[in-house]
Amino acid sequence: MKKLQKHNLLFFLILSTIFFVKTNAQEIKTTVNQDPKFEQILKEKRKINVGLASNEAYKIQIFYGNSDDSKKKLQEFKKEFKEIDGTIVYTNPNYKVWVGNFETRIEVEKALLEIKKKYPTALIIKPSK
Repeated sequence: MKKLQKHNLLFFLILSTIFFVKTNAQEIKTTVNQDPKFEQILKEKRKINVGLASNEAYKIQIFYGNSDDSKKKLQEFKKEFKEIDGTIVYTNPNYKVWVGNFETRIEVEKALLEIKKKYPTALIIKPSK
């Protein structure tokens, strides 16, 4: 009888150990390695979304045309007018470069005078919803 109890105890101990090891194996900690450029792109996307959400504001269109030329114009604009934000908007079949987010007509006209020195075809727009 004592021999049977020792075997049962040993069996229970081994079974408990296996079960314990098995349950601890489920606790895996993962780490996510994120590219730093991802955060930068996310910030840019948030800025664009905020700029487009405000449809009551005036904007200045400095260019319309194909995708590559639009990207070049926007980069060129950002180098010269660092304080004014800009974005590219697609309307079939052209890409438009819109800059600024001006709340009043007076603000946009004042900025237009400066921008027209470099971009003579610039014009004021008020995006519709």
